[in-house]
Amino acid sequence: MTSSLRLSTVILPIRRWHDGGRALWVRAEELGFHAAYTYDHLAWRTFRDGPWFGAVPTLTAAAAATERLRLGTLVTSPNFRHPVTLAKDLITLDDVSAGRITLGIGAGGNGFDATTLRRSDEEPWTPRERADHFDEFVPLLDRLLREPSVTHEGRLYSANEARNIPGCVQSPRLPFAIAATGPRGLKLAARYGQAWVTTGDPKLYESGTPEQSVAAIRGQVSKLGAACESVGRDVSELDKVLLTGFTPDRPLESFDAFVDFAGTHAELGFTEIVVHWPVPDSDFAVDEKVFERIATEGLSQLG
Repeated sequence: MTSSLRLSTVILPIRRWHDGGRALWVRAEELGFHAAYTYDHLAWRTFRDGPWFGAVPTLTAAAAATERLRLGTLVTSPNFRHPVTLAKDLITLDDVSAGRITLGIGAGGNGFDATTLRRSDEEPWTPRERADHFDEFVPLLDRLLREPSVTHEGRLYSANEARNIPGCVQSPRLPFAIAATGPRGLKLAARYGQAWVTTGDPKLYESGTPEQSVAAIRGQVSKLGAACESVGRDVSELDKVLLTGFTPDRPLESFDAFVDFAGTHAELGFTEIVVHWPVPDSDFAVDEKVFERIATEGLSQLG
């Protein structure tokens, strides 16, 4: 993974594959995006009552439809995944794509993923419980993707001679992009991540300013550095990924807005910026011509 700034996109899994879905992934490759990700949810926000397809089958199809584009999740979580079954899916994805898969992974939130598999009288996990699951999930998944047979008896997860042969195409395993802002998650990113992901400070999305957002993200980057130092790792070894769309900035409002945004965040140390593929009549509705110009020319404008 390189240190130069890259531009990637998130394609929401809302289109039938043979009714426009496939074309989006092919177009992402044509436009030169570094990677195209999709969300790994059972349902999501305002899209809950419309089409929403599974991440793993979607990425498998995208791998078959493209040749160079990196592919991945932003992000998978323990809310409805188990490390053993997820590892099997990821090894298969890595094989189908010839080694183009990145796993974006986070502790998960309190949305539909947190409640869909629970009984009506069950409470979703608290933030501490989500962090507890994440703490055990990531190290076990790391082993499952590296080792041909794994036995693990943990407090929250078990694996009994779980076989994962032949393993990943990428060596020693496919890369983890770990989404985290809290101390426990940041330490996981420092220890197991090849990349770190942030969406900024969610408290600033509606009422904050771009300047406040930059300051908050600068603080997150600093905490990542401290987490890396605590485990004896150089923070420069990790790519820093900014998933846009959740800060007060509007980087896709115009070409110049994107160039300013990208330059500002490159100075903070980010190596990858991820923008949402346009979705009409949604929070991700943007001018498609502006979007395509940003994809093809945006990074070339940076000094």
